Amino acid sequence: MARDVAIRGDMIRLGQLLKLAGVVDTGGELKALLAETDVLVNGELEDRRGRQLHDGDVVTVAGDELRVVAGD
Repeated sequence: MARDVAIRGDMIRLGQLLKLAGVVDTGGELKALLAETDVLVNGELEDRRGRQLHDGDVVTVAGDELRVVAGD
């Protein structure tokens, strides 16, 4: 079951989402995570921390599913 992560606006970058969701705390941790762990965006492998995510996108990392939910 995916965990909803609310964002402000209609777009967030992958790195920002992973920090917001508490998956990583720093940019260094993010870089290592993307290098060592499969991160899927909507079922496709992704290694770009700048990947743009929009409402409804699902990120899967380390067995955790995060669904982007756009705010007002």
